[in-house]
Amino acid sequence: MLAVEDLSAGYGGSQVLAGVSLSVGPGEVVTLLGRNGMGKTTTIRALMGLLPGLGGRVLGGRADFAGTALLGRAPHRIARLGLGLVPEGRQVFPTLSVEENLTATAASRFGAPRWGLREVFGLFPRLEERRRQPGAQLSGGEQQMLAIGRALMTNPRLLLLDEATEGLAPLVRAEIWAVLARLKAEGQSILLIDKTLGAVLRLADRHVVLEKGRSVWTGSSAALAAAPSLRETYLHV
Repeated sequence: MLAVEDLSAGYGGSQVLAGVSLSVGPGEVVTLLGRNGMGKTTTIRALMGLLPGLGGRVLGGRADFAGTALLGRAPHRIARLGLGLVPEGRQVFPTLSVEENLTATAASRFGAPRWGLREVFGLFPRLEERRRQPGAQLSGGEQQMLAIGRALMTNPRLLLLDEATEGLAPLVRAEIWAVLARLKAEGQSILLIDKTLGAVLRLADRHVVLEKGRSVWTGSSAALAAAPSLRETYLHV
């Protein structure tokens, strides 16, 4: 589904990533973990082509394009290969209605679409209730639901979430985690960033820990839960 080998990237003359490696298989949930400033968002941006990669390899996409090199491709071409992004800060279109936000990204690239308006509204009933409201009038939690729904409307092979529940109320967080668990149960591949360690340990199959732009540890939820010294060294502030 996705294979990243020794990825390097940066902003201007500043290198941020200096050796990130990870993989996501079909139906897997994988997390990027690490303290603030360690390169998690930069990794997501580089994978989506929003930031030029300086080195390494990124291979992936839809099944019949397995092994396709992604580095150097434009973001819209990467999206067409099956990557859907829920960006940090949600970034919904503020003047478009909920329904317009969703239909603006709708795509069917791999046969019959799995996700349309009916399916997204079934996942997030509150969005249907507010379907005529502009994005700017939604609460933070509703905007995050909309950002997830908008990414699903691209019918992605791999869903990328940058800060899946940051800044949300506890009840909304619980709803988002329940949705992600449902997506996993239905076979959706997911790569996500989130600081809620207990939730990601329950949801994810594997974790990749970043430190100063490098992958320093990869393992299962059971292995991470059994490694308090690793969590203290790389995850706690």
